[in-house]
Amino acid sequence: MPSYNAILLAQQLPATEAVTIISKRVNAPHTPAEPTPDLQPEIAHLLLLDIVGYSKLLVEEQVKLVQELVEIVRTTECFRNAARNGKLIRVPMGDGMALAFFSSPEEPARCALEISRALQSHPRIQLRMGIHSGPVNRIVDVNEKTNIAGSGINVAQRVLDCGDAGHILLSAHIVEDLAEVGHWRAYLHDLGTCEVKHGLRLHLFNLYKDGLGNPQLPEKLRRGRRRPASAVSVLPVTAPRWPKVVLITALVVSAIAVVISSLIFLNRATTTKALAPGAKAIGVLAAIPEKSIAVLPFENLSNEKENVYFADGVQDEILTGLSRVTDLKVIGRTSVMQYKAGPKRNLREVATDLGVAHVLEGTVQRAGGRVRVNAQLIDARTDSQLWAERYDRDIADVFAIESELAEKIVAQLQAKISPNEKAAIEQKPTADLTAHDLYIRAKTLITTAVFSTPQAESLFEAVRLLNEAIERDPAFALAYYQLAHTHDLIYFTGIDHTPARLALADAAIQSLTRLLPNSGEAHLALAKHLYWGYLDYDRARNELSLAQKSLPNEPWAFVLTGYIDRRQGRWDESIKNLERAVELDPQDPAILQQLALTYDSLRRYADVESVYDRAIAVTPKDAALRAARAEVELNWHADPRPLISTIEAFIVQDSSEVKHLAWVWVRGALCKRDFDGARRAVDALPIDGCYDQNIPFPRSWCEGVVAQFRGDKAAARAAFTNMRAEAAKMVVEQPNYAAALCVLGVADAALGNKDHAIRESRRAVQLLPLSKDAIVGARLVEYLALVYAWIGEKDLALEQLSVAARLPSHLSYGQLRLHPYWDPLRGDSRFEKIVASLAPK
Repeated sequence: MPSYNAILLAQQLPATEAVTIISKRVNAPHTPAEPTPDLQPEIAHLLLLDIVGYSKLLVEEQVKLVQELVEIVRTTECFRNAARNGKLIRVPMGDGMALAFFSSPEEPARCALEISRALQSHPRIQLRMGIHSGPVNRIVDVNEKTNIAGSGINVAQRVLDCGDAGHILLSAHIVEDLAEVGHWRAYLHDLGTCEVKHGLRLHLFNLYKDGLGNPQLPEKLRRGRRRPASAVSVLPVTAPRWPKVVLITALVVSAIAVVISSLIFLNRATTTKALAPGAKAIGVLAAIPEKSIAVLPFENLSNEKENVYFADGVQDEILTGLSRVTDLKVIGRTSVMQYKAGPKRNLREVATDLGVAHVLEGTVQRAGGRVRVNAQLIDARTDSQLWAERYDRDIADVFAIESELAEKIVAQLQAKISPNEKAAIEQKPTADLTAHDLYIRAKTLITTAVFSTPQAESLFEAVRLLNEAIERDPAFALAYYQLAHTHDLIYFTGIDHTPARLALADAAIQSLTRLLPNSGEAHLALAKHLYWGYLDYDRARNELSLAQKSLPNEPWAFVLTGYIDRRQGRWDESIKNLERAVELDPQDPAILQQLALTYDSLRRYADVESVYDRAIAVTPKDAALRAARAEVELNWHADPRPLISTIEAFIVQDSSEVKHLAWVWVRGALCKRDFDGARRAVDALPIDGCYDQNIPFPRSWCEGVVAQFRGDKAAARAAFTNMRAEAAKMVVEQPNYAAALCVLGVADAALGNKDHAIRESRRAVQLLPLSKDAIVGARLVEYLALVYAWIGEKDLALEQLSVAARLPSHLSYGQLRLHPYWDPLRGDSRFEKIVASLAPK
């Protein structure tokens, strides 16, 4: 790494001499030289690392620790991905290294956290890290190796020097970019400015989360060299007063530098945002609306813990009322419920994470026929209380309390409210508190059913609770809304894909429409019904536009629009709508997962990883999300090892998690050709089976596939026979159910029933063409190719597979290269060409 004296001297010398001085200290013996001219500036995202206390170690210890560090760094996903794509320069230093990334400012931050996590099992290595984005030059040194020089390295070294062991420090310059990605904001902590060498001042941030990094104030800042960053200039380094002669010289040099920097940063400057004044949890924030609020879960102070749902109901009604106000931004229920448990809340960080200016929190205590509600409205930017209210009333007045609180918040935030919005806030959902408690319990089950296994049990239990609530109060309109939603979800996911289930949803919608005609809930319920039940995209879109008028903060309206866009092949529009839903419900892992799946269909795997990282930051212990994140490496680079190791780690930690991971474990084990592992995974499969894009493959399908590849032909045939019987029953009951016909066709192919397999699989593709469903339609084409391959029609198989590979879909390079499904086609040059077309570029 170049010393400061070398860099400062180099800045005052001609270019050729400057390169000579810097390149004496910066070299990359493992990086081959590229045939590019020296001193062509480009923006690099830099991560510098050094071992604290290195000089005090014996030479043998120094060598050993550096070797350990190199191995740790080289095994991180960010390092491997960037190196594989040719977007990384590695620069060894005596006591550490410098990594220059060129794709995204997230790369050095993610890499630093990965390294920090790995170092937890290497306590002897005391490491500090510094991160900065800035201009560098690729140069060729005397050994004809690619090297780097430039002011970016200079500033990155100064950032590094301010830290102690464990610190991950960042310059304000790169934080400006990271703040554009919402999930980073909660983990970046403003340290103010620190005086570094030569009297310069550098604005710093500290990155730490979940036990990674060092939350302590660096020693240099504790010694009085820290200054508050009340205002931050565009440049991260500022100079003190200097003698006049030196100042004039510096101005001349600076003028030249400004011209060069202006050219380099011309495009970047147009997108750089001003730093938000007064924000102390993070110095750089995306614009947050003044009239924005998160209603956090109310604490239950009742002695009877069964009243926890009562407390949730109070919070839910306040949130629901506020969300109807168009002039407010209100965060969705799923996100705020993430803060129900855990340590005491840091309201600034919560608000920053959710993208709001205000937070409401409170307590609820129910005793006998009385209820006590305390609430306080906080301006999270200044951590100041705007007002607090306390209500001690008869339990029958609880809904009136909720309405009063919502209206006071609207007034305090000076939000415009229409007469219809005011009336909606004041309307009681039900007069029966027990029915409302059942309704809240059902809502919670429906939300968590996305990640529960078996999913069917959670949804059927939600139906039971909602029916019980409606029995108690037949005029409970919102219970009908949730009931219609649940019936449609059960139908769409294939749990019960029958006309009878659709009829139940339809009946609930009719009751809802009768009780709340022309309401946002009625329009939204009908939109879901038209989409999930009939794939009637145009009418569903029309209902969604009507719903959004009275439900402006409803994430589902944007989620559903994104789903429809995706099914119609409008991928860019789908991403925009799902991102808008994330703004309203930023801590909902289900929405983030759907956004990741959209990127996966487009084979934008770097974006898939980034979004999964956002979801995992919300629920870091979620086994299914972590497995999905690890599976990206299988799909992208045909490497099943991260997936298998992730699953094995979870099984060791908590064997109950295996049911959530069984299906992805089957896929990973088959791609690894670990057929014994695949058998263990099948044993763990839940009764629901192994659905693929809502195609209802039964458990017997997975059992047959694994038995076949293990060489147990008798067991395979028995399983495929059971599979065929289940699929045939579905087709008899629903002759035009394309997904069921697909399952039947695959079963017949496995059993050698060639003519039946072709007829059924073709019929499935005809019933649900790409023009009607770009997601499942693409999957049906892929399974048609698989059927052809298994029955020996290689030309037809390759023809369909070529089509599938050109479509946005989940068909991946890793699957084609590794999965034994496709063994009948291996060795054919046409197949290898298709595989190569999906290989990472």
